Amino acid sequence: MKRLHLIAAMMALVLSAATVLNAKEITVRGKLQKTVEAGGWLIVNRDNKYLLLNAKDFQNNSWFKESSNVEAVGETKEVMTTFMEGTPFEAKSLKAVEQQAATAGSGDSHRVTRVNVVGDSIVQAQPDTAILTISVVTQARNALDAQQQNATKTDAVVRALKAAAGTGAEVKTSGYNLQPQRVYKENQPPTIVGYEARNSVTVTTSDLNKVGTIIDAAAQAGSNEVSGIAFTLRQDRPARDRALSEATREAVSKAQVIAQALGGRVMRIVEVQEEGFQQRPPMPYQTESFGMKAGVAGVATPIEVGSLDITSRVQLIAEVETM
Repeated sequence: MKRLHLIAAMMALVLSAATVLNAKEITVRGKLQKTVEAGGWLIVNRDNKYLLLNAKDFQNNSWFKESSNVEAVGETKEVMTTFMEGTPFEAKSLKAVEQQAATAGSGDSHRVTRVNVVGDSIVQAQPDTAILTISVVTQARNALDAQQQNATKTDAVVRALKAAAGTGAEVKTSGYNLQPQRVYKENQPPTIVGYEARNSVTVTTSDLNKVGTIIDAAAQAGSNEVSGIAFTLRQDRPARDRALSEATREAVSKAQVIAQALGGRVMRIVEVQEEGFQQRPPMPYQTESFGMKAGVAGVATPIEVGSLDITSRVQLIAEVETM
């Protein structure tokens, strides 16, 4: 009799232990979704996220892919993961189900759709560099005279540019051209009547206050053409970062507006793609051949620098849960 009582007590203990072990066993329904955990997968429904600790046990199934509706039976675990995204969950069984079954018991008919939005931004910044292209153009009856006259004038212009721009500027030849000048008459071959030599020099300076002085010095030394001035931003990283941040915020805001208009909410950002930056310079200063006219009567050539427009565009794909 005592032996029977002992056996009964042991069985009661076993049943009690089994009840405790099965206390955490739950059924989870939702969609499969990749996570930031290395090789990790989630089961996501309206209320919770469950991190599949043993996803590799089921990944050989053809239905195991993102957005598949599944039902899992298993236990939650008290373990630490790298990013702690979702409740750690070990599945004893996992199977694909129809969407109706996946949402059954949730008391709603929510569905997930994807929206594709674009965010644009324009950030203004002050340029820190000016690039001037200044040329010397000479003409003569023969090529040698045109070339020699150009060389003499260009040498004087380069020396004047270096003196006006200062030691921090870069002065370099950016182009040279010597070509014949032809006259065309009907039913006759073209006739060479002279030669034109063109020597172009590029000046790059970070002292924007000297731009007008550089132009005047070039003109006084013999330059007779300024092709243009470009203002740019060498140290553009802060402005680019600000533009990118604003473009991203605008894209997220658009996704939220669309979600609200649909009566839902943004669940997650699936993809973000930067579509590049553009630096729009202010309108360049240009002039035709001016000889000694620039800076005449002691008046310096006025140059208004203006500001640059740094533009950025971001394309964003978001998952929106709607009714």
